[in-house]
Amino acid sequence: MTNRQDWDWQINNKILADTAKIENDQKRVDELAVSPDGEKIAALIQKEDNSFTVQTNDKAWEESFELLWYLRYAPDGRLIALGRADDEWTLIVGGKPWDEKFEYVWNPKFSASGNAIGVLYKRDNLYGVAIEGKTWENDFHAIRDFCISPDGQHSAATVQTAPLKEADIFGFFDGVWSVAVNGKAWDRNFINAWNPIFGDDNRHVAAEIRTDICEYTMASNNEIWPSKYGHVWAPIVRPGSGRVVAPVREAGQWMLAEDGKPLWNRRFFQLWGQKFSPDGKRIAAIASPAFGRWTIVADDEPWRVNFGEMVLEPVFSPDSKHVAALVKDKGLWTVAVDGKPWKEWFEMAWNPVFSPDGGQVLAKAEKNGKHFIVVNGRVTNKMYERLWDPVFSDDGKKIMLRYIDDGKYHRQVIPVGELR
Repeated sequence: MTNRQDWDWQINNKILADTAKIENDQKRVDELAVSPDGEKIAALIQKEDNSFTVQTNDKAWEESFELLWYLRYAPDGRLIALGRADDEWTLIVGGKPWDEKFEYVWNPKFSASGNAIGVLYKRDNLYGVAIEGKTWENDFHAIRDFCISPDGQHSAATVQTAPLKEADIFGFFDGVWSVAVNGKAWDRNFINAWNPIFGDDNRHVAAEIRTDICEYTMASNNEIWPSKYGHVWAPIVRPGSGRVVAPVREAGQWMLAEDGKPLWNRRFFQLWGQKFSPDGKRIAAIASPAFGRWTIVADDEPWRVNFGEMVLEPVFSPDSKHVAALVKDKGLWTVAVDGKPWKEWFEMAWNPVFSPDGGQVLAKAEKNGKHFIVVNGRVTNKMYERLWDPVFSDDGKKIMLRYIDDGKYHRQVIPVGELR
């Protein structure tokens, strides 16, 4: 991942691109993406000859493609898109396509460190994972989910290891799904497998699996939990331990389990989206304490407030002391921090951003088609045509804003106290 200390944190306001001109000069602009450091804005454009390319600030890629989509910046600042040329798909990185070509590619992902980019692919009616342009040695009959290890050196996916004829129910229940790590499948199959994930040691791989018609559990490094459940949701791995934590359904209610044993005492109508705090000592998750109501549970303590429509995944402060989440009720959105929702509600809002010391919470929100910043529940005065998530400097004294105003893309750095 790019070191934020290397970014330009001088107090200034740079105008880096004329986005209105880009839209006027091209046949169509489909997507916009902004680099992590804010220095570049990329536009996916269709030219007059119906080919596609990407323009970054005022410079376009040299090569054009039959189709382009899913324009994104990787954490390390590389710009990627899925592209098709001569009826073959691949990943385009910085305007250069990978050498490997496929019938189709999808679901690009980045490693936590930002040094690896991967996709799922289909070629010759078989499926696999490609990382940094290199494919697995083994392909499979089908593929579902995949993940990349935090260090970017390994990948894992849920794969179908044997073919199935149409309506082959008996073959299906014999089990044809497994987990493949770096292209090598575990030596046991399951009826189904989903959501693989690496631990922070880059060695432990866990996934949710189905072992019988109505039995589900977890598998970690090819070892199955002894306990079986009515259902399970996606696992996470406890930092520094390799132990697997997942929501499981038992006797009609959901609880949090670790390596097959109850972790929390409370039970819920639903439970998912669990996350560890940055220091690895706390866990928070989305829960339904009553039918049709949603809240956050932190360390087995549910918030006293709950919401009728939606609660998104918890966000911990960098110091691990606070938990925030985006919530929706009665058609409007806001942010709740440690169980206290902001007084202002919005047509739309985005995930909260904590300051390094955890003392401030910022979020992007929208009303009447305009974007703005909310600080600790207070709506700031400035409105924007388009706004990306604010970014704190490492010392927490400055904020970088990336936005479009009056048809121009701005990268602005201001002191925290001047955000009003």
